[in-house]
Amino acid sequence: MALKDAAVVAFAETKIVEKSDRHVWDFSGEILDSLLAKTGYDKKEIDGLIMSPSMTGASNPFWSQLTSDYLGLELDYCETIDIGGCSPIGAIARAAAAIDAGLCTTVFLLFADCWASENNSRITAFRPEWTHPYGLMGPPGSFGLITTRYEHQFGLKYEALAKLAVTQRKHSVLNPNACEKLRKEITTDDYLNSRMISEPIRLLDSVMTCDGATGLIVTSRKEAKRRKFSKFAVPLGYGERTNFNVSENLPDITESGHAFAGAKAMKAAGLKHDQISMIQPYDDFLIAMMIQFEMLGFCKRGQGSDYILDTDLTFKGDLPLNTGGGQISAGQIGLAGGSTNLIEGVRQLFGEGGDRQVPNPKNAMITGIGWIPYARNWGTSAVMILAPDA
Repeated sequence: MALKDAAVVAFAETKIVEKSDRHVWDFSGEILDSLLAKTGYDKKEIDGLIMSPSMTGASNPFWSQLTSDYLGLELDYCETIDIGGCSPIGAIARAAAAIDAGLCTTVFLLFADCWASENNSRITAFRPEWTHPYGLMGPPGSFGLITTRYEHQFGLKYEALAKLAVTQRKHSVLNPNACEKLRKEITTDDYLNSRMISEPIRLLDSVMTCDGATGLIVTSRKEAKRRKFSKFAVPLGYGERTNFNVSENLPDITESGHAFAGAKAMKAAGLKHDQISMIQPYDDFLIAMMIQFEMLGFCKRGQGSDYILDTDLTFKGDLPLNTGGGQISAGQIGLAGGSTNLIEGVRQLFGEGGDRQVPNPKNAMITGIGWIPYARNWGTSAVMILAPDA
């Protein structure tokens, strides 16, 4: 029961910018100040820090310690989670475990990156040796391969991917924190006619790298009630799978660990698919959302196109999708990008969605994707279900 005994009592988010002139720690300080103001906590009461990785801080092996020092935090618990886009929801699960174990009481979750303005990463392993020399230059090439394989196995209606793009852009127009360059509605024709960047991946299939930060405060439900917070979100279920099908020599790259992570999260939450109020899936590429619908069990394998075309995914629809625009239409803040979808889920559960508020938000499913391994689907798949305090 440790997971359900935790509470997300506050969220904060900076404006997402295409390229900033600020350091990642400036963004981090803005997030901390905002959370302290919202909650009434004194900085000395924050005794835990959990961070996502950062492309800006990738060359520094002491990232969480240096960040806590910069922010003036004296801590009992401090770590950086290194599971890529799964790190934000993974941070909530780990914060709940740390609080339950008595390692800390009040945890600051920080997700910040300035990848667009300062990228200090150097990815090794197979990429420089086995993929880059042959022209598979990064995620667009990998997702081009996944998309081509999916189309070969099942067929693919590109108007379904266009619907995802158009829907999320409509949501980003209503999100003042979204990157301004992306706050413009698009049409199906705009998507279909956008230039190819790694066939069949189009420009409008993919995220745009940006700078920014988000954050949360997590404590115990008991403490949240003692401090009389008027609203907070509780994690009902969580699942995580790393290196899905790693032992297979020829795995099906249209499958992912979300099949296992999603089933675990939904079982813990005691929910069925028709009881999910909204979904905020990790969306570095549109095809990733289609595959997640199938892996999570919203539709059968190969039926993702029809499911998307038959479902109202707007914020007032049957299954509201990435109501803040997602990363594709709000901007991807580097390795902290997965937090954009998480923060939007929390915002909706708090009833603070403004012009895009989901009616009667009973819960939110948030997913994560963590990097692209060689000749397989993404390396880590994660799913979390949050709900307002009952």
